[in-house]
Amino acid sequence: MIRYLLITASAIAFAGATLPVAAADLSRAPAMPMAYPTYNWTGVYLGLNGGGGWGSQDPLNIITDRFDRFNVRISGGMFGGTAGAQVQVSHVVLGFESDLDWTDISGSGTVAPSRLGVLLGSTLNMSTKIDWVGTARARVGYAQDNWLFYATGGLALADAKTNLTAVTGPVCSTIGEPLCSASSRKVGAALGVGVEYGLTPNLSAKLEYMYIAAASVEIAKIDTIRAGLNYRFGGN
Repeated sequence: MIRYLLITASAIAFAGATLPVAAADLSRAPAMPMAYPTYNWTGVYLGLNGGGGWGSQDPLNIITDRFDRFNVRISGGMFGGTAGAQVQVSHVVLGFESDLDWTDISGSGTVAPSRLGVLLGSTLNMSTKIDWVGTARARVGYAQDNWLFYATGGLALADAKTNLTAVTGPVCSTIGEPLCSASSRKVGAALGVGVEYGLTPNLSAKLEYMYIAAASVEIAKIDTIRAGLNYRFGGN
């Protein structure tokens, strides 16, 4: 009988010790998965960009509009800086960006100038170049976490120059002939598309295509592809 009472008492004591632990385990809420913040594109940023451009330019129209149009193929590299600001609302990113690139986009050729289809009796060797290009543009994009797909458009400003040497006929800079050299700054438009990826909360890399047409008479038409890095003050 005494042995039976001891076994019963031990069982009751063990149950009393384990029931509070089990109750505590049941009352403990399951751990929630950690919530990671989505990427934030809002902020002011500075950056560097580089790439190349190709297209055509009318060397004579840089000097004067008295001659018929004549286009020379141009191509070369470009490198510069970028500054901008943007705000993200849900998946939509709205912003403004400007850049200034030093360029070596150039070409050369030989032309017999004409006016209203009539040859003027001279032949000229020419070299033409765009020294720098600047743009000021709006950007509208769609953000999916670290990815940003955008379109951009605005104003462009280009500095172009031409050098001429006479091969046959009257020498340039004489009466009725164009000057031997000149430069001109022309205003135009820039349109493009691009993609940007956030490497860190503040650093992003981009790749973009842009078409630039400078001057109302379309003195220069350039297609450009540039890659760049932007550092944003803001973000997560």
